[in-house]
This record gives sequence, structure tokens and C-alpha cells, in this order.
Amino acid sequence: MFSGAIGSNMQRVQSLHSPIIGESLAAKRLRMTIELVAQSNSSVLIMGQTGAGKELVAQEIHRLSARKGEMIALNCAAIPSELLESELFGFERGAFTGADKMRVGRFEQSSGGTLFLDEIGDMPLALQAKLLRAIEEQVVRRLGGNKDIFLDLRIVCATHKDLSKMVESGEFRADLFYRLAVFPISVPSLSERLDDVPILLKSFAEEYGARNPKMAAPVFSDTALAILKKHEWPGNIRELRNVIERAFVMFAGQEVMAEHVKDNLLRLRIPDSLLIDDRDVLWNETADLKNSSIDQESAEYGLPPDPDTFRVWFKHFESVDLRRYLRDIEVVFIESALEANDMLVSRASDALGLRRTTLIEKMKKFGIERYEVK
Repeated sequence: MFSGAIGSNMQRVQSLHSPIIGESLAAKRLRMTIELVAQSNSSVLIMGQTGAGKELVAQEIHRLSARKGEMIALNCAAIPSELLESELFGFERGAFTGADKMRVGRFEQSSGGTLFLDEIGDMPLALQAKLLRAIEEQVVRRLGGNKDIFLDLRIVCATHKDLSKMVESGEFRADLFYRLAVFPISVPSLSERLDDVPILLKSFAEEYGARNPKMAAPVFSDTALAILKKHEWPGNIRELRNVIERAFVMFAGQEVMAEHVKDNLLRLRIPDSLLIDDRDVLWNETADLKNSSIDQESAEYGLPPDPDTFRVWFKHFESVDLRRYLRDIEVVFIESALEANDMLVSRASDALGLRRTTLIEKMKKFGIERYEVK
């Protein structure tokens, strides 16, 4: 996957201890902080930019805790304010129109485990007082109910907003803020841990490759990694994941260079090579290479040279007109496939591994004489 080596010891330690990947000081401090707070039942406020991995931190806090219940998550920004209360506290049958049966809320579901409230800064002020009471007294009451339900509660919240400023402006209750921020954790942005980019990229590539085993992995050159380590990463970890998925789509089985990162992966411009139906034609037979010392064995037996032979091209040649080179190779293969298959496009397309319509379009493009189509 990468031209640079990454220590096997580091990978072993990462896999044994934490999904928080990285060997930067910021990553190490984050892992240590998580391990410390996980053993307590203290409320935790996770702060950080969008895409930095706040939910992953919450999951790791719960995983390392001694709590036997589940981690129940709720995104406060994703639920309409008028429904958020019933989601949290649940409701009794008949509590309001449409409440045709009793429903247990997220507080009750998380009892004995962890309640994770993401984007807590988006919680309406009116609901913040009820949240504070539930946290302080470890008690909730379902909507429409008259019975207190006692909880074994541990709450972890996350936000990308500056809650202290929201307190000053009156948008967030000060008492709730201090109750939540018993143990604040600041998740570093990716720009604060750029040395971890190659490690993260390798891990994400392995994950994506495992989910898509038929896709050949791209190979990131040292120059490509250098560009990635200089990027500001406004989208943080989420943006980096997007980059590796784009690389699998655009450069499957190919070497990713610095210009590919700048022009295609970060700026999302379709590479010119994708405008040619067969991106791997450069791996096929060429008289120039067969006459050079690059692949004498392939030339001797009339076989296409191995793709890796092209890595040393510029040791033998100063330059290459790549577009013309690819065009000439395609013309030679198309003509020879037609001749070997009785001039029948349908059979020639099978031999070339192309759709018949694609081959016809190529023949038109290159001005190859039209043969009988069957």
C-alpha cells in the first residue's frame, strides 16, 4: 500500500490497545486520557472539530469501562426539538396524540451502560433543565407518567461548539455545562497530528480493502504521502477516509503520485486517464519496450511486459507522449484482435475484455475500418 515502511511493533501495540490510531504525541495523550477516565463514572464532555472522531472516543470510553450495559447514542442535532424529550425520557401510553403504547426512552435503555449525547450544544434550553435534573438525581419520569425511574447512569456528551461561549451568551445553561464537563476531553484535529496521516491512511485502506476484496489497492508514493501530510484537513478523519475511498475508485492497483493527490483526491477532479476506457493499456505490449533492455524475457516469448517494468521507463527514455503512446497501443491491439477473430467485432471484443459497443466506439475514434458486426 505504501512505499514507506511502518513499524510492525507499532501496529501490534495499536491493535492490542486502542482503535485510536497514531503515534503522535497528541494521539498518545488522547489514548491515555481515555484510559484514565474510562474507569470512573464521571460525566465526560468530548470537544473537537467535526469529523475528528468524537464518537469513536465515546465508544472507547465505554469499551474500557467496567459498565455491563450498552452504549446508547443519540444525536441531539438530528432529532426535532419537539421530539427530543420523548426520545430521551420515553412516554406512557396516551401521553399525547399518537402514543398508542408505552415507549422506553434513551435514559432507561442506557441504565447500567453509557448514554452518549452527540452535539449536546444543539439541545433546546427548555430541555436542558430536565437533563440536568436527570443527571444529578439519576432519576427520570416518562412523559405522561407519575412514577420516578431510578437509573444507574453514566453520561458522555460531545460537541463541536464552544459551550463556554454559549454559556456567556445565554444559549447554554451554566449549571448543565459544569455538570457535564466534570472530565473534559479535547479531541485533536488531524492538522494537529499530521505525522499520523500515513498510519491512518494505511488502516483505512485495509478496512476498505477488506470490505471490497475485488478492488485492487492503490499504492501511495512518498511524494503523495508528503502532500497528504501538508494538507490542513478541514474535514479531519472523515475527510481522510473519503480520500482513501476516492483513491480506490480512481487509482485501483495504480501508484498514486503527488499530482494525483492535489488534482484528483483532494480537489475531486476526475483524472484524464479515466477518460480512456482501458486504464491499464500501459501494461500491454509495446515494441519500444521490447527492443529495450527493460523486459527482454517478455520480448523473447512475445508476452506483454510486466506492469512493474514501466517503473524504470525514465532510466531508458527522457520522456514519453503518453496520450499518443496509449492510442498507438490500443490501435495495435484492436487491429490484431480483429484479424485473429475473423474480423468479427463481437469476438474481438471478448478477446480484448471490452464491451462490444465500447470496441465499436474505439474503432470509430481511431478510424479503424468497420468490419462485420455479429
